[in-house]
Amino acid sequence: MLDTRHLDEAREAVSRVYLAHDLRAPTGRIAMTLNATSDRLFTFGYLTYGSSATLVMPPTEDNYHVNLTIAGETNGERSDGTRRATAAGRSGLILLPHHTTTVHWSAEAEQWHLKIPRVTLESHLGDQLGRPVHDVVDFDFGVDLTTPVGRTLMSSVEFLARELDRPGGLGDMPLAREQLEAFIVTQLLHAGRHRYSDALAAPADPVRRGRLGPVLEYMEQHADDPLTPQELARVGCLSVRTLHATFQQELGESPMSYLRRLRLDHVRAELLRGHPADVQVTEVALRWGFLHQSRFAQQYRERFGELPRETLRHRG
Repeated sequence: MLDTRHLDEAREAVSRVYLAHDLRAPTGRIAMTLNATSDRLFTFGYLTYGSSATLVMPPTEDNYHVNLTIAGETNGERSDGTRRATAAGRSGLILLPHHTTTVHWSAEAEQWHLKIPRVTLESHLGDQLGRPVHDVVDFDFGVDLTTPVGRTLMSSVEFLARELDRPGGLGDMPLAREQLEAFIVTQLLHAGRHRYSDALAAPADPVRRGRLGPVLEYMEQHADDPLTPQELARVGCLSVRTLHATFQQELGESPMSYLRRLRLDHVRAELLRGHPADVQVTEVALRWGFLHQSRFAQQYRERFGELPRETLRHRG
């Protein structure tokens, strides 16, 4: 985290974390706060200048930048002449790899920032569609956060921010954090408008149950690995949307729900083999990917009619 009142120091810090740029403040005075962290899928942070400010940013080249306004307002102009204003909790901007962007901040403006590498976003989109995406995703400059999917995007980002600040939260759970980050990228692809939007919104056609065979076998063999829908779709040579549609039609549940049942079965098998003096329920649950113990206990009881500690105690 960095707090500074020096323009050059603020420019250097934001350039180091996000993108080299030109920063100007009409009064020459700022009260900037920058708090950012990077993980496998993207860089996430909070930024405010505490003063009116103007940022001129060159093409982002290898990244998409998503600016979600949470206080005050900003006004942006893109090198193709497109202009958009943002308001707190209602709208944001998406900066593209091939456009110069100028953004004017009000003195009250605060934003969440996502820096998402092209390879991350475009491969994620390709997994959703079931075909490779090699070109820049031509997002509209503005993103509406008042639509249902826009509100979900904003809520997910706010949840990530709270969890990263909370001791024992997602910052200490790499697998869970990666899953939330993947969900945020999915929501961004649905909230922002681009030439793939209609294809993403169209219902996916399920395939024959036999196509699930390799996927189900892979899930059984790797149930203790951090599996994702994207990975499972690749195993079955399907798009993520087709994978979900086929699971729902053939098995009546989502891939992740099916995986959770598999993992619960493995937990129960371990508890039935174990002895209370040698086995801890928490350790077994964590080994099989159950990070929230109260939720795990509820899911276990719904499936087996008893709490996990009761299964273990009966063995004693």
